[in-house]
Amino acid sequence: MIDRKLIRAYIVAFAGTSAAALAQAPAPGDGGKAAADRVLAGKEALGDFSTDAPGVRRRITTDDLAPPYETPSVDNGPRRMIKRPDGAWPRAPHGFQVSEFATGLNNPRKIVVAPNGDIFVAESMPGRVRVLRDADGDGKPEINEVFASRLSLPFGIAFYPPGPEPTHVYVANTDSVVRFPYKKGDTKASSAPDTIVPNLPGFGRLRGGGHWTRDVVFSPDGKRMFVSVGSLSNVDDNEREKRRADILVFTPEGKDEKVFASGIRNPVGLAIHPDTGELWASVNERDALGDHLVPDYITHVQEGGFYGWPWYYIGAHQDPRHEGKHPELKQKVIVPDVLLQSHSASLCMTFYTGESFPRPYHKDAFAAEHGSWNRARRTGYKVIRVPMKDGKATGEYEDFLVGFITRDGQVWGRPVGVAVAKDGALLVTDDGSGTIWRVSGSPDK
Repeated sequence: MIDRKLIRAYIVAFAGTSAAALAQAPAPGDGGKAAADRVLAGKEALGDFSTDAPGVRRRITTDDLAPPYETPSVDNGPRRMIKRPDGAWPRAPHGFQVSEFATGLNNPRKIVVAPNGDIFVAESMPGRVRVLRDADGDGKPEINEVFASRLSLPFGIAFYPPGPEPTHVYVANTDSVVRFPYKKGDTKASSAPDTIVPNLPGFGRLRGGGHWTRDVVFSPDGKRMFVSVGSLSNVDDNEREKRRADILVFTPEGKDEKVFASGIRNPVGLAIHPDTGELWASVNERDALGDHLVPDYITHVQEGGFYGWPWYYIGAHQDPRHEGKHPELKQKVIVPDVLLQSHSASLCMTFYTGESFPRPYHKDAFAAEHGSWNRARRTGYKVIRVPMKDGKATGEYEDFLVGFITRDGQVWGRPVGVAVAKDGALLVTDDGSGTIWRVSGSPDK
């Protein structure tokens, strides 16, 4: 049985605290204007929210990793979210328009689009999945229904089989994977859920972790079901971490469980590349090593790959809290494709498969950065674009949607989910303001 009071306390705590007020800073984006025509590298790339602006590009490499404990570990998150100030609005690059698609949602998290264009969003805290439909194409939903309720911290949502005529919709609870019968246009579940995986490691009670989100996606051929499970702790290596900090793979019926990849502290968001069919993940790395360790990351996931947690990070860098442990693993640690500013809290990701964005954006990845708590100067609180070339990441990333932080460092919005609507707009859930934002753009002429 899920203890909802405990969960609520946990989520509030891990939204961060505001005990240490930020010093006055330039308005978010002011410091990024001059940087938008080049790629920030080295210490410049590490930055903070005052250097964010649409179009600012960053490249972080293993050469840029700070030494452990170079700065103190701080507790500086937005425990007290503020109401969106008058005139505050997310900002996208020139040529894109940002509008409110839906408001008044309760803890909107993962968002996916059904083959017919209906929008499914997990409201995790209330334990439900909602369906929204823009029936007349005006950028607002005319239909807004609860598809299913009485779920246990639902997050991941996936349609099965992949393709235009799914027969089921799968939902990843914190402690299970369930599925509902589905036919095109359903706005209400027609029956109780069928439990496919009954025993995922569930919500934990540790202040240093207890990651509860579970994502679910299918391989393009529909034969494999991938499920992400984050760690219980920040950096423990005890028995309680069994079947955690990894990506599991099952049949669509929940059978033949295997570990697809391990040592991934919290692979919050999963996505399948539309051309290569490869599995990708958006990952939260560990805390308490300083402002600039350890970088979060986005990467394609190698089957059988080991990504270091908890003993190593970003290749053969040993975590000082596990000094001397498992030397046999040192050279096996995979370096991820794209390193992000540390503590950004990279959550859901998707690939742009629409037609309305300019051609250079097609097949690029987009990821939601929920925002830091373990950093003196805030970072994250934005949506980033990860450029791709021939199905591979270039190694850099670009600020795409910013503006969720005020001039003095107060937070009013936190991006979580990203999805491509049937009309090609990018939809972004914001669990800070309870909003789904819609970003539209016109293709190059």
